[in-house]
Amino acid sequence: MLALLYDVHGNLAALDAVLDDARSHGATSWLIGGDVSAFGPWPEATVERLEGLADARWIRGNHERWAVESDEVPAIPFAQHGVAATREALGPETVAALYGLPLWQPIPGGEAWHASPRSDVDGLLPDPRDDEAALLEGRTPELLVVGHTHLPMQRTIIRPDGGATRVVNPGSVGLPFDGDPRAAYGILRDDGRVELRRVDYDRERAIAENRERWGDAAWARTMDETYRSGRPASLPDA
Repeated sequence: MLALLYDVHGNLAALDAVLDDARSHGATSWLIGGDVSAFGPWPEATVERLEGLADARWIRGNHERWAVESDEVPAIPFAQHGVAATREALGPETVAALYGLPLWQPIPGGEAWHASPRSDVDGLLPDPRDDEAALLEGRTPELLVVGHTHLPMQRTIIRPDGGATRVVNPGSVGLPFDGDPRAAYGILRDDGRVELRRVDYDRERAIAENRERWGDAAWARTMDETYRSGRPASLPDA
């Protein structure tokens, strides 16, 4: 069985809880869907933990790209400062290795991308949109696993060719945005079913480590609110 690990965002406490839960439910392989380290208090340790997983396939997320393509980072202080802090923490060798990851991976029954086949920032949302079939970029997998939005879902898209693609977003391990602060991930079972799972973890430990690691930086304080609420926090001015 394949565990679907997306958007860990440097939250080692959440990741360790998810790994324990996934193993207890029979996971033997791992899909690491991008955005592994940015904004969290444990960027280096998170990468190290994921690198230690046997039978893991990796995808590059937008934050792995932004660490190199800094001119693509949104022009808001929260993003600029958070990306820069993570880049410095990881160091040039790790940043380069993560930048070189593939954009997608084949998985049993389909494909996995970070946000969508169109780009690593154009995500699919729980509520259907009229133009969402265009995000497939002409690809026709029966199963498409994506992340990026931090919003777990399972639903079907009807493609322009008339076929159906089942879209799964397992949600975010380290930074959920759906109002449930527990870590989110998925398990792709051998029969093709996907189970979306939630796992509680020590959020106060993550908040304390966040303050210890990043001090009183405004962008880092924003993470405290999201760890507690499971929703995107209002962005600070600095």
